[in-house]
Amino acid sequence: MSPDGDNEAGQLIVAARAGDRGAFDKLVANHLPRLLGVALQILGEKSDAEDAVQNALASAWLALYRFDLDKPAGPWLATITINKCRDAMRRRRFSRLLRLDTEDGVDSIAHPEPDQEHQLAVRQELEILQQEIARLPLKLKEPFILAVFDGRSQDEVAQILGISRKAVETRIYRARNFLREKI
Repeated sequence: MSPDGDNEAGQLIVAARAGDRGAFDKLVANHLPRLLGVALQILGEKSDAEDAVQNALASAWLALYRFDLDKPAGPWLATITINKCRDAMRRRRFSRLLRLDTEDGVDSIAHPEPDQEHQLAVRQELEILQQEIARLPLKLKEPFILAVFDGRSQDEVAQILGISRKAVETRIYRARNFLREKI
């Protein structure tokens, strides 16, 4: 096990694979605050973030047999959490589309007040940005989200994703260029 794992973490994973839920709980306890922080930054709402992390941990538990013991658990858990956040954002966008047909949505678009016009424009810009971020290749999206939305340093992102600091720097640069071209 590398950066975040020592012999104890490896033993916890082996015990968790054998069905020891307590070992799994101990393993994720150290990562839980960071996972919640990432999810909160991505989703913006505490309850959605908690749901995404809970779903991520359930998925991690079910996929524990696939985990490579030579790698740190932090990046693996962060990746699963980010994927669950993406799922939540997709559901949220779909839900918003359905709500546009409601009477309240039609009224706010049909009779906008100056503040509502500004809010609508900002909301549309944010949706375009979210769509473009969603289109980023995974290799660019993960470091970008962790650095920009979660406010982590490039060194922290490198540790979480198990890549070099230079790779993080390059991927964030490419993600920003991609977004500038699209927006």
